[in-house]
Amino acid sequence: MQLVGYDATDGGLLVSDTAADADGGTVEYVALNPGERIEYRLDDRHCAGVVTDDGHRPCAAADAPHCPAHTSTWVCARCTGTCLKDEMDCFDDHAVYLAAFAPATFKVGVTKAWRLETRLREQGADRAAHVRTVENGRIAREIESELAERIPDRVRVPAKIAGLGRAVDDAAWDALLDEFDPIERFDLGYGLDLADRPVAETIATGTVRGTKGRLLVLDHGGSTYAVDLRDLVGYEVTEGGTDRHLQSSLGAFD
Repeated sequence: MQLVGYDATDGGLLVSDTAADADGGTVEYVALNPGERIEYRLDDRHCAGVVTDDGHRPCAAADAPHCPAHTSTWVCARCTGTCLKDEMDCFDDHAVYLAAFAPATFKVGVTKAWRLETRLREQGADRAAHVRTVENGRIAREIESELAERIPDRVRVPAKIAGLGRAVDDAAWDALLDEFDPIERFDLGYGLDLADRPVAETIATGTVRGTKGRLLVLDHGGSTYAVDLRDLVGYEVTEGGTDRHLQSSLGAFD
């Protein structure tokens, strides 16, 4: 079996039943619901191949999570208002938003207006404010590019892990929003119920506490771990759970 993808919105893993030298295989969606137990031991890691409507096409290349042949680049993510496609096609209404990640990391972003809350949850934002609605993606990217000169337009995973179990700095967030006139505000919950920050690890064994964007939070062996789901993609796995010695959280010694 191989871990070949993940769902950052609802929380789930895509598990293929095929080997790297096989022609193809079927894919199972494993929901990462709170309270569920997962037990996969991570073995070798290599390219995850590609998942299509017909199943999984494996790849034995050593690059992980994807080799160059199976790496796709979403050009819109690099757009600053000058379209990088042969023909502009982003004519839906777009939202410009600000997102907060505890305790005080903020970013600007854009997305199609109809999927704003979905996009916020994909990123694991704790709070957000919809600050502008514009008629297409080109205008939205221009505004984002201008704001990104003073507000970051991306947040790295380690910063998100560092904020787990912490609250947003209200004063800093409110000070940022004072510069805008928000259309709508979001206070996003993920039900993780954390008293302390989890230990960052790459494992797929434990009782699911929940997901927060692409972060999976697991309880295992008396400790709580935060796993970047992207770091799991490409691993061949066997059922039965990890046998690795893992760093324990402080709570394990209480």
